[in-house]
Amino acid sequence: MRVFQHIATIATIGATTILLTASYAAADQGGGRYWTPMITNTAADSEHRARKAHVARKETAHNKERSILNANARIPSNAKAHNLILQVNTNDPAAMNLALNNATNVAQYYKDLGEKVKIEVVTFGPGLHMLREDTSPVKARIEEMALSTPEISFKACGNTQEKMHSAEKKDIPIIRQAEVVKSGVVRVMELQEKGWSYVKP
Repeated sequence: MRVFQHIATIATIGATTILLTASYAAADQGGGRYWTPMITNTAADSEHRARKAHVARKETAHNKERSILNANARIPSNAKAHNLILQVNTNDPAAMNLALNNATNVAQYYKDLGEKVKIEVVTFGPGLHMLREDTSPVKARIEEMALSTPEISFKACGNTQEKMHSAEKKDIPIIRQAEVVKSGVVRVMELQEKGWSYVKP
């Protein structure tokens, strides 16, 4: 009887050994891992998380500082304001549109640079038709520009308006986007004396 029990015990040990060996081999070939007990260190984990949070806060602060520096680099503190006069003294739609094109292009150029610019379109003589409510071929375009590009303003010569009134025997209405000045020529002179650049399209 003891002999049978001994043989049974040996057989059981042998079978168990074979099964364990096969299981470890299969896990090794399949790239699996044996189970190992996990040992956690709560203090170390907390310190690691705190360190990661500190690094993240420093990086966020650095990025904000860099954004502010980049923005300031685009707008120099001593940047000069740019001022331009565009004169229109002819009743020619092409010349009027050219003046508006120049004004729009200059305004956009300095806007892209983050620099300030003022542009005045001064009309006198036959060029006053550009700003007349009843005869302007560019009235609709000026209305749109007044809303989208406030850097551009329009001046109408009062002397010319009076002469047209006398010649046509009627009131000469000026579009609401324009301001009447006493003399268009004097306006150009005074702005130039203040350092404004002058262009006749």
